[in-house]
Amino acid sequence: MSSMSVVGTQRGIEIAARVEQFVREVVIPYESDPRRTSHGPEDALVDELRAKAREVGLLTPHIGADGSHLTQLETAAVLKRSGLSPLGPLALNTAAPDEGNMYLLGKIGTPQQQARFLAPLIAGTARSAFFMTEPSAEGGAGSDPSMLQTTAGRDGDSWVIHGRKAFITGAAGARTGIVMARTGSAEAVKATMFLVELPHPAVRIERILDTIDSSMPGGHAVVCLDGLRVPHDHVLGEVDEGFRYAQVRLSPARLSHCMRWHGAATRANEIATAYACRRKSFGKLLIDHEGVGFMLAENLMDLQQAELMIDWCASILDSGSLGTLESSMTKASVSDALFRVADRCVQVMGGTGVSGDTIVEQVFREIRAFRIYDGPTEVHKWSIAKAIKRQTLAATPGER
Repeated sequence: MSSMSVVGTQRGIEIAARVEQFVREVVIPYESDPRRTSHGPEDALVDELRAKAREVGLLTPHIGADGSHLTQLETAAVLKRSGLSPLGPLALNTAAPDEGNMYLLGKIGTPQQQARFLAPLIAGTARSAFFMTEPSAEGGAGSDPSMLQTTAGRDGDSWVIHGRKAFITGAAGARTGIVMARTGSAEAVKATMFLVELPHPAVRIERILDTIDSSMPGGHAVVCLDGLRVPHDHVLGEVDEGFRYAQVRLSPARLSHCMRWHGAATRANEIATAYACRRKSFGKLLIDHEGVGFMLAENLMDLQQAELMIDWCASILDSGSLGTLESSMTKASVSDALFRVADRCVQVMGGTGVSGDTIVEQVFREIRAFRIYDGPTEVHKWSIAKAIKRQTLAATPGER
């Protein structure tokens, strides 16, 4: 069993234990399934795994039957264990982007929108996509959302959306989309979120990108929105408030990524440790060579520190704060720490570590991508530095 701690209520402890057992006993054997492709697992595989989770009452374990959400601390315990296999979050319906989209719809969706768009996501019968990032070659929005170029204009009781999006995770095969489009003037950059039923003839997937990660169904797509007409009652929240709602989604979504990939790094470390305790070289076990033993010791330290950061940020969000600064600190720190762990695991295992014989090489690839997704480390550090400057100058107004 894993060495991850559980902080929180008895409810969280019990769900986390059941999730871990399910992932280890049911999900992990599927890691050799040929339906896992370079653009993510096929939907048939996901559906099969979700049916098994549904049978034992573990589908979407972070959301209760009454629609209530676990606390962030409880969610951390559950999602870390769902991440013990790259297939775990998909099987349990705790994966991105669905988990973040469920959170956002639960917070700001109308009852009608929740019945139409949220309920199928919670039931695990539909996937979703979040359409925000745009092609960089065209000067579109990436880490800087103010560069948003996709536009939406009012036309009677509808909105018409034009633009191109890139790196849209899971767009292929999604049934629900949340589209971020510009609705303000050139002088006042504002955005609005729109709910879209997919597939839609005005939402054209141009290509699926080849990326180093391969854990998410549908991969990452470049998408053209060509005269997409959306009824006004599909506006998510209020018009022109899209950037504010993005912050509601992004802080917990960043943290959820940290939770899931912490589980994956923990599993990679388990595999590397077992390898080092079996494999002999130069007359002794690998772990008895100081260089190898020290790498595994450093892994434990990084994993523990990352877990403490995750739980600390979760407690901030549970207090009611948006946690923008804290989630940036956690995302930057944890993604870098987990990458160090994954990198050492590959190094400890040598040739086996770069092969597909275990999931270690996939975890390495996935966490390398995670250092960019949901904001590169450097952008988060820049954001933290701006907060430091702002807080310092506000505290010492006469010392400039």
